[in-house]
Amino acid sequence: MSDTQSGTMGEMNTTPLIDVLLVLLVMFIITIPVATHSVDIDMPADGTPPVIPIDPIKNKVVITTDGALLWNGEPTGEAGLMQALSDTKAMRPAPELQFEAFADAPYNAAARTLRLVKASGVSNFGFVGNEQYRQFAAAAE
Repeated sequence: MSDTQSGTMGEMNTTPLIDVLLVLLVMFIITIPVATHSVDIDMPADGTPPVIPIDPIKNKVVITTDGALLWNGEPTGEAGLMQALSDTKAMRPAPELQFEAFADAPYNAAARTLRLVKASGVSNFGFVGNEQYRQFAAAAE
Protein backbone atom coordinates (compact mmCIF):
# COMPACT_ATOMS: atom_id res chain seq x y z
CA MET A 1 0.00 0.00 0.00
CA SER A 2 1.27 3.46 -0.84
CA ASP A 3 1.05 6.60 1.29
CA THR A 4 -1.71 8.08 -0.81
CA GLN A 5 -3.86 5.03 -0.45
CA SER A 6 -3.47 4.70 3.34
CA GLY A 7 -4.66 8.26 3.95
CA THR A 8 -1.47 9.63 5.53
CA MET A 9 -0.43 13.09 4.53
CA GLY A 10 3.05 13.84 3.34
CA GLU A 11 2.82 17.56 4.11
CA MET A 12 3.80 19.21 7.35
CA ASN A 13 1.09 20.99 9.33
CA THR A 14 2.30 24.63 9.49
CA THR A 15 -0.56 25.99 11.62
CA PRO A 16 1.18 25.35 14.98
CA LEU A 17 4.39 26.86 13.59
CA ILE A 18 2.57 30.02 12.52
CA ASP A 19 0.82 30.24 15.92
CA VAL A 20 4.15 30.02 17.76
CA LEU A 21 5.72 32.65 15.50
CA LEU A 22 2.79 35.03 16.03
CA VAL A 23 3.01 34.61 19.82
CA LEU A 24 6.76 35.30 19.69
CA LEU A 25 6.19 38.36 17.51
CA VAL A 26 3.61 39.77 19.93
CA MET A 27 5.91 39.15 22.88
CA PHE A 28 8.79 40.81 21.05
CA ILE A 29 6.70 43.90 20.22
CA ILE A 30 5.50 44.21 23.82
CA THR A 31 9.01 44.02 25.28
CA ILE A 32 10.50 46.69 22.99
CA PRO A 33 10.77 49.99 24.89
CA VAL A 34 8.86 52.88 23.42
CA ALA A 35 11.25 55.09 21.48
CA THR A 36 11.05 58.66 22.68
CA HIS A 37 12.80 61.40 20.79
CA SER A 38 12.93 64.37 23.08
CA VAL A 39 15.19 67.36 23.31
CA ASP A 40 15.68 68.82 26.77
CA ILE A 41 15.74 72.61 26.73
CA ASP A 42 16.28 74.74 29.79
CA MET A 43 13.70 77.48 29.62
CA PRO A 44 13.38 80.43 31.98
CA ALA A 45 10.84 79.89 34.72
CA ASP A 46 8.54 82.71 33.61
CA GLY A 47 8.63 81.74 29.92
CA THR A 48 10.34 84.89 28.68
CA PRO A 49 13.58 84.63 26.73
CA PRO A 50 16.72 85.79 28.54
CA VAL A 51 17.50 89.46 28.03
CA ILE A 52 20.77 90.07 26.22
CA PRO A 53 22.57 93.20 27.44
CA ILE A 54 22.91 95.74 24.64
CA ASP A 55 25.57 98.43 24.71
CA PRO A 56 24.25 101.72 23.26
CA ILE A 57 27.65 102.52 21.69
CA LYS A 58 28.96 99.27 20.17
CA ASN A 59 28.21 95.56 20.33
CA LYS A 60 30.34 92.66 19.20
CA VAL A 61 29.25 89.36 17.63
CA VAL A 62 31.90 86.62 17.79
CA ILE A 63 31.98 83.14 16.25
CA THR A 64 34.29 80.86 18.26
CA THR A 65 36.33 77.90 17.05
CA ASP A 66 33.55 75.47 17.99
CA GLY A 67 30.90 77.51 16.17
CA ALA A 68 29.42 79.10 19.31
CA LEU A 69 27.79 82.50 18.89
CA LEU A 70 28.68 85.22 21.41
CA TRP A 71 27.06 88.63 21.86
CA ASN A 72 29.36 90.96 23.84
CA GLY A 73 31.07 87.86 25.29
CA GLU A 74 27.80 86.22 26.38
CA PRO A 75 26.74 82.97 24.69
CA THR A 76 23.55 83.25 22.69
CA GLY A 77 21.71 81.45 19.92
CA GLU A 78 20.33 82.59 16.60
CA ALA A 79 16.99 83.55 18.17
CA GLY A 80 18.76 85.65 20.81
CA LEU A 81 20.90 87.27 18.12
CA MET A 82 17.83 88.18 16.06
CA GLN A 83 16.16 89.69 19.13
CA ALA A 84 19.28 91.71 19.98
CA LEU A 85 19.63 92.89 16.38
CA SER A 86 16.03 94.07 16.26
CA ASP A 87 16.50 95.85 19.61
CA THR A 88 19.64 97.65 18.34
CA LYS A 89 17.92 98.60 15.10
CA ALA A 90 15.21 100.38 17.12
CA MET A 91 17.78 102.46 19.08
CA ARG A 92 18.59 106.03 18.05
CA PRO A 93 21.39 106.48 17.23
CA ALA A 94 21.97 102.88 16.22
CA PRO A 95 24.95 101.33 18.01
CA GLU A 96 27.86 99.98 16.00
CA LEU A 97 27.81 96.22 15.41
CA GLN A 98 31.21 94.54 15.14
CA PHE A 99 31.68 91.05 13.73
CA GLU A 100 34.66 88.82 14.44
CA ALA A 101 35.14 85.18 13.54
CA PHE A 102 38.04 83.24 15.03
CA ALA A 103 40.58 82.03 12.48
CA ASP A 104 39.43 78.42 12.71
CA ALA A 105 35.72 79.12 13.19
CA PRO A 106 33.39 77.04 10.99
CA TYR A 107 32.62 78.79 7.73
CA ASN A 108 28.95 77.73 7.82
CA ALA A 109 28.43 79.32 11.25
CA ALA A 110 30.01 82.60 10.10
CA ALA A 111 28.03 82.65 6.84
CA ARG A 112 24.75 81.88 8.66
CA THR A 113 25.42 84.66 11.19
CA LEU A 114 26.23 87.19 8.47
CA ARG A 115 23.02 86.18 6.67
CA LEU A 116 21.05 86.87 9.88
CA VAL A 117 22.74 90.26 10.30
CA LYS A 118 21.95 91.18 6.71
CA ALA A 119 18.34 90.04 7.06
CA SER A 120 17.91 92.14 10.21
CA GLY A 121 18.60 95.36 8.30
CA VAL A 122 21.32 96.62 10.67
CA SER A 123 23.26 99.33 8.84
CA ASN A 124 26.05 100.33 11.26
CA PHE A 125 28.14 97.16 10.76
CA GLY A 126 31.86 96.37 10.52
CA PHE A 127 34.40 93.57 10.62
CA VAL A 128 37.04 93.52 13.36
CA GLY A 129 39.95 91.23 14.12
CA ASN A 130 41.14 90.96 10.53
CA GLU A 131 44.66 91.95 11.60
CA GLN A 132 45.16 88.35 12.78
CA TYR A 133 45.28 87.32 9.12
CA ARG A 134 48.05 89.79 8.24
CA GLN A 135 50.72 87.14 8.94
CA PHE A 136 49.00 84.73 6.55
CA ALA A 137 49.04 87.32 3.76
CA ALA A 138 52.74 88.11 4.37
CA ALA A 139 53.66 84.41 4.27
CA ALA A 140 51.86 83.94 0.96
CA GLU A 141 53.92 86.65 -0.81
